[in-house]
Amino acid sequence: MIQETEQERLIRYLKGVRYVVINSCHGGYGLSQEAELLYLKRSLTDYTTQDRESRFDTERYGPLILVNGKIWYSSDIPRDDPVLVSVVRELGARANGNFAELKIVEIPASVDWQIDEYDGREWIAEVHRTWN
Repeated sequence: MIQETEQERLIRYLKGVRYVVINSCHGGYGLSQEAELLYLKRSLTDYTTQDRESRFDTERYGPLILVNGKIWYSSDIPRDDPVLVSVVRELGARANGNFAELKIVEIPASVDWQIDEYDGREWIAEVHRTWN
């Protein structure tokens, strides 16, 4: 398989391609702490870390990440954030959080999209109108 360079990816993006990170297995979306810290570093976000209330939880999940004195959640990152996509692409399986298997999906840039899921397994769907 031929690897695409970052420049080639940028050209395709400018031509109308968007990349979105999803979870491709049952369990749920989540980033590893390594991926979270790399994302914050690359996005030039100032942060601190703090141990959790339980030493066991700190050892199991890593310390809490604080941005502007508040707990920061990587789930708030837009899934099409170019920095997020580059972190997931670079780290591969090491970007996966607990119970996650992250995947980068390519979609047309013009699509109004949303992430749908069942039992934590996600896919990209085009937004459409519904009435109840």
